[in-house]
Amino acid sequence: MPTVLIYNNDTNKIEKYNRGLNESMPYVTGGTLKVKEFRGSSNSSLLWTTKYFMEDWNQLRRLWGKPIKVGYAFKRIWQGGHAGMSQHYAGLAMDIAQNLSTTERDRLRNLAIDSRLFAYVEPKVLTPTWIHIDSRMGTPACSTGGYPLVKQNSRGVYVMVLQDALNYLGYNSGNIDGIFGNNTRNAVRRYQSANRLSVDGIVGCATWKSITGKF
Repeated sequence: MPTVLIYNNDTNKIEKYNRGLNESMPYVTGGTLKVKEFRGSSNSSLLWTTKYFMEDWNQLRRLWGKPIKVGYAFKRIWQGGHAGMSQHYAGLAMDIAQNLSTTERDRLRNLAIDSRLFAYVEPKVLTPTWIHIDSRMGTPACSTGGYPLVKQNSRGVYVMVLQDALNYLGYNSGNIDGIFGNNTRNAVRRYQSANRLSVDGIVGCATWKSITGKF
C-alpha cells in the first residue's frame, strides 16, 4: 500500500497517508483521481504532492464536468523521464487528456488556462497530443526557472525531492519527510564539499543544477 506525503500549504505541515491504489488521493473529492493514476508508471511506494495541487485538480475536474485521463503525473527524480528540475518530481505536475480529440483537448487546455488554477499550462506547440499542467511553488533559485531555494527549516515537496536525490546519490539525509533539518543540511554540505560547491548547506541555483544534473 503506497504512502502519500502531503504538504499542507495552510498549516506548513507534512501529512502522511496510507492509501490503496484504487483509493482516491488525499484531498481529492468524488473519486476523480486515484492513487494509481497519480503514481502512473512510477511504481514507487512513496508519493508526494500538496494539498493545494489536489484542490486545484478538484476545481478543474468540476469545471470540465466529466472524466479527465491522467497519462503521467508523479515520478521520483532517479526514475527520470523529465527535465532536470521537473515539477513531476515534486508531485506538482500532470500530463492529461491524451485520449481526447484535438478539438476537445484544445477546449480543456483553454479551460485550464482561463481558470488560472495552475502556475503553468504548457503551450499546445510543445505538447500537441496532451496537456501539461503544474503548480510550481516559490521563486525559482535560478533565473532560468526551476526549483526554489531551500535551506534549514524549509518544508515541502522540494525538500522531498532534495532528500530523495541525496539519498540516491549516496549522501544520506535520513528519511524522506519534507523537513529540512540537521540531517538534510549535513548531507547537503557533504555533497557540496564533494562537488566543489560553496559549502553553506543551502540549496540554491548552483547546488540544484549540480544535483539535478546527476540524473
